[in-house]
Amino acid sequence: MPLNTAPTPSRYQQGLARLREIDGEAGERVVDSLADIAPDFARYLIEFPFGDIYSRPGLDLRSREIAVIAALTAMGNAAPQLKVHLQAALNVGVSRPEIVEVIMQMAVYAGFPAALNGLSAAREVFAGIDAAA
Repeated sequence: MPLNTAPTPSRYQQGLARLREIDGEAGERVVDSLADIAPDFARYLIEFPFGDIYSRPGLDLRSREIAVIAALTAMGNAAPQLKVHLQAALNVGVSRPEIVEVIMQMAVYAGFPAALNGLSAAREVFAGIDAAA
């Protein structure tokens, strides 16, 4: 049974604004894709990561996205999410060479297969951007 609790407007609105700032349309597509199956989960994605965590003052968005790329690369099983955050990192000022270095660094901690998968995701994201340009 879904919770169907009403979202806290300030938390939800702050999260939605931060999501749009970081991910643009890609983030909104992820949230929209959940509307028919798990609308509460879509709200949680906006409120907690973006409304609460990404909105904290301790790190800038650039640093947060570098951390997310490292974590998702190290996980090795989150390619769709990694691709969204690779684009987000570019949106907030992380350069392609910096992204590649972060992913390569993960070979030390997560292994070569995870780093290879991360580099493959980066290649796809970069190619998509280049094709659209």
